Amino acid sequence: MDYVTLNNGVKMPQLGYGVYQTPPEETERCVLEAIEVGYRSIDTAQAYGNEEGVGNAIQKCGLPREDLFITTKIWISNAGYEKAKASIEESLRKLQTDYIDLLLIHQPFGDYYGTYRAMEEAYRTGKVRAIGVSNFYPDRYLDLAHFAEIKPAVNQVETHVFQQQKVAKEYLKKNGTQIMSWGPFAEGKNDYFNNPVLKEVAAAHGKSTAQVALRFLLQSDVVLIPKSVHKERMEENFNVFDFTLTDEEMARIEALDTGKSLFFSHYDPQTVEWFMTFA
Repeated sequence: MDYVTLNNGVKMPQLGYGVYQTPPEETERCVLEAIEVGYRSIDTAQAYGNEEGVGNAIQKCGLPREDLFITTKIWISNAGYEKAKASIEESLRKLQTDYIDLLLIHQPFGDYYGTYRAMEEAYRTGKVRAIGVSNFYPDRYLDLAHFAEIKPAVNQVETHVFQQQKVAKEYLKKNGTQIMSWGPFAEGKNDYFNNPVLKEVAAAHGKSTAQVALRFLLQSDVVLIPKSVHKERMEENFNVFDFTLTDEEMARIEALDTGKSLFFSHYDPQTVEWFMTFA
């Protein structure tokens, strides 16, 4: 396993396991299987409704708590200092742990400044080892990073071969924040797994297109959390450390970047209105 060192010195596995859209009743099994495969970083969120399943797996896996890296996120409905503070305690209870390794603001809506103050407080009291944001575009990220007392350690954003976040990465790197990918497979959009470039590179290495896509992100210094409810896929996604893409192959995949989201834009008023229904 490769690791990244966050801006406060905390080490984080570069490859983790995500449980977005994993049914609550299946989460415990999935996380236990992921840990058995070798994953040590698990990414969940209040909005996923499956923190309890992750917590059960933490308790049952047999590993010391310090061997695991647990990430969760504060949802829009818990925005603001008081609500966020209470929600952190609730997440700790559901996760059955004394501390969270990485705590993120899930979306840049509501009183996320108040949310961040609650997170800074939790960081100072040892309930959280690192704090950051998710889905913050460069403008909002720079605003928060400039005025916050503790600079975000991570920004988790849509990142895959078709949306490589080149502009965002430039500003994150400049300010010492680690980029983290959600949707590394773009949920199969753009006929992802049949892309000719990915297929050709995969054939050259005896790997799958999925493995090449993940390897590209790893070599681009991105932290990623692919999700699957099938153990064989978990294993496939984990087996990406035994080959290296050449500079030429990296350049060919870099050329696939469109610089656009395949999901949504926070600059779109209708999208923002939709997010407000969850507040």
